[in-house]
Amino acid sequence: MTNNRPDILTQQAIEADGAHMWHHLTQHQPLDGKAPLMVVEGKGMRVWDASGREHLDAVSGAVWTVNVGYGRESIAKAVYDQLIKMNYFANSAGNVPGGLFAERLIEKMPGLSRVYYSNSGSEANEKGYKLVRQLAALKNDGKKHKILYRDRDYHGTTITALSSTGQLQRKDQYGPFTPGFVEVPHCMAYRSPNGDDPDFGVQAACEIEKVILREDPDTVGSIILEPITAGGGVIPPPEGYFETVQEICAKYGVLLHIDEVVCGMGRTGKWFGYQHYGVKPDIVTMAKGVASGYAAISVTATTEALFNEFLHAPAEKMNYFRDISTFGGCAGGPAAALENLRIIEEENLLQNVTNMGEYFMGRFAELQDKYPVIGDVRGVGLFMGLELVKDRKSKEPVDESVTAGVVADCMQQGVIIGRTNRSFETFNNTLCFSPALICTKDDADQIVEAVDNALAKVVL
Repeated sequence: MTNNRPDILTQQAIEADGAHMWHHLTQHQPLDGKAPLMVVEGKGMRVWDASGREHLDAVSGAVWTVNVGYGRESIAKAVYDQLIKMNYFANSAGNVPGGLFAERLIEKMPGLSRVYYSNSGSEANEKGYKLVRQLAALKNDGKKHKILYRDRDYHGTTITALSSTGQLQRKDQYGPFTPGFVEVPHCMAYRSPNGDDPDFGVQAACEIEKVILREDPDTVGSIILEPITAGGGVIPPPEGYFETVQEICAKYGVLLHIDEVVCGMGRTGKWFGYQHYGVKPDIVTMAKGVASGYAAISVTATTEALFNEFLHAPAEKMNYFRDISTFGGCAGGPAAALENLRIIEEENLLQNVTNMGEYFMGRFAELQDKYPVIGDVRGVGLFMGLELVKDRKSKEPVDESVTAGVVADCMQQGVIIGRTNRSFETFNNTLCFSPALICTKDDADQIVEAVDNALAKVVL
């Protein structure tokens, strides 16, 4: 895109936006009736705003979604062809791309066998919670209904999803919350006094067991965990953590629910983040990267054993999974997901993620040597975070205004990066990076150079 003046239709949209739109996560008063950034075109890892200005997107659509990049005509065509033939029917019936994608997806997830479609990560997680609650009613007189979640993790925007979110600012003003959700401690080595202990991963997992025992194992039905904490600061688990969590879940009959909404479909260099850690979950949820944002789709995948718990004679009319997602019946979502999966396979993007992740971590380590404000560099694949601190010894976090300033300066340089925000009282201090799986070394160098320039201005 080269034109730096909006066309008539775009200008009309900008004016209509300022007058009528209510945007996500936006305080509108400073806008004073004006529209925020309007993105009008995308290609590869770059987007153009209404003025024609180019931006390199290092966060895949701002919310870790556009995994295979912008402008994929083959995905758009797959959706078009499907919608013309058959766009929608309630998912109490089947459709062709739904069945085919379910089969292809399960091939990537040994141990799981069933796919339930809905249209957002929040909704996918709610399905998992409903399975746990109904199973408790069917087998345990409703007693084994509690769901554990982890400090710093995020699982969605609905009231019940927020009930399972370990981020205080996201929850603020939205209570009272759904009862039966219980928090367990985070596993962040950098923010733990025992983080240097080689057994810290096991110790952090054992904190979950303490919570189960405190609550009574007969009341705990499941635990939901992000494989790598995302919006809470890009926090990979320490060695031994998930293996121990698996053992604890088996010991107390607790279902293991892994939330792959961010990490799923290649973000970490494997199809799913949990596959780095040798665990066998009972429930896996996913959304964002499933179709790279080309159509709305989310998935709640389960084991056959869990599916079989809901097989009952027709006379037991209340004992099957009585749930529906209206747009889980849209055939465009799985059509897009099938083509998205094909692209990841045929372009060998999982290997690119691994290679580019290693390259990024090396470049970020160079920045850490240059800037004492970078307290920690962490990540897996193309999912990375830089935690900024006032002092490396005390690890006191910088004020949120510092990370906001770095993000704003990068934006002025034409590079879009992310940060933790509206999440914690004091720990909104991590810069976040999740470029598309197609990222090249030239893209990485441009991103790192922008951060370098911004830190030099904002911090020094």
